[in-house]
Amino acid sequence: MNTDDDLLTTPLLGLHRERDARIVPFAGYAMPVQFPSGIITEHKHTRSAAGLFDVSHMGQMRLTARGGAPLGTVTAALERLVPADIVNLKPGRQRYTQFTNEQGGILDDLMITCMGDHLYMVVNAATKADDLALMQKHLSGDCEIEVLESRALIALQGPGAIGVMARLIPEVAQLTFMQAATWTWQGERLLISRSGYTGEDGCEISVPGHAAEVLARRLLEEDEVEPVGLGARDSLRLEAGLCLYGHDIDRTTTPVEAGLAWSIQKRRRTEGGFPGATVVQEQLRNGPSRKRIGIRPEGRAPVREGAAVRDGDGREIGHVTSGGFGATVGGPVAMGYVDANHATPGTALELELRGRGVAAEVAALPFVPPGYHRG
Repeated sequence: MNTDDDLLTTPLLGLHRERDARIVPFAGYAMPVQFPSGIITEHKHTRSAAGLFDVSHMGQMRLTARGGAPLGTVTAALERLVPADIVNLKPGRQRYTQFTNEQGGILDDLMITCMGDHLYMVVNAATKADDLALMQKHLSGDCEIEVLESRALIALQGPGAIGVMARLIPEVAQLTFMQAATWTWQGERLLISRSGYTGEDGCEISVPGHAAEVLARRLLEEDEVEPVGLGARDSLRLEAGLCLYGHDIDRTTTPVEAGLAWSIQKRRRTEGGFPGATVVQEQLRNGPSRKRIGIRPEGRAPVREGAAVRDGDGREIGHVTSGGFGATVGGPVAMGYVDANHATPGTALELELRGRGVAAEVAALPFVPPGYHRG
């Protein structure tokens, strides 16, 4: 047991221990990093069948309008803090966006779902206190902000995930990527979105904490489903080219530099009206001076976060922000930032690895094709 007694716990910790997970501190929580089958096996199982992830450490929040005002009051207020078009988000639809600062840097990245009469949000575990303080400071005049502390969050990911979930709730199969709805299962209200963080088809299930273990055990009864820890979650998202907050994005990187301009819809690009809009709009017009890229190092050794990236003349042009072994790719993969002149796929690079140079090249992202079901 690697955890301290003062770590926060999720409703599934007992189940993780029962299955002999290796538990580690993560974002203040005692979380499973891997199960006895190992990270590579968990990774490959998710790509071929269905992996069950405990993501209950993430923050879940609900925003409603004060005083019976229409939902438009909430969506317009939230747009003061994020670059995405929230006003035109339809009921049952989900959108990825970021809280930004006055320099256009990313304070956190988050998922927002329109539930018709309120917005449902999922934010990162390590930043949820700061996110709440930010919203209370800027939105409290218009919105009631409720932290859904009593709910757990389970992700079921992989090509078999929806088929498994549909055995419990058949209508889930009708969802397409970034759609969400609520259903009742065994008397408990579930909010299910067809989304995730692995690049695979699948869903995330918000469930009352007291019912989370019952649901997880039921899903694990299915032949396709195995539990997966944080280790494989990280290698899966890295292969999928998805950013990890605090590593690939932070308050010093803008959405444009991070390759997330797709998350800023046309109206917001034109109108602005969010923190750092002037910086972001200038980068959208003229391009940023640096960009997030995919990197394929030669050989078998993974290159880790912080490694220097050099051009063909040995000049340092950036650094690695995430690196590891891609079990599906069958070799090391990484992401990082370089100056924009060296961001074209195929560009030769050199990486610093334990005092020696490793040849690499810029690779297109994602490293593996996404399995999203777009209908």
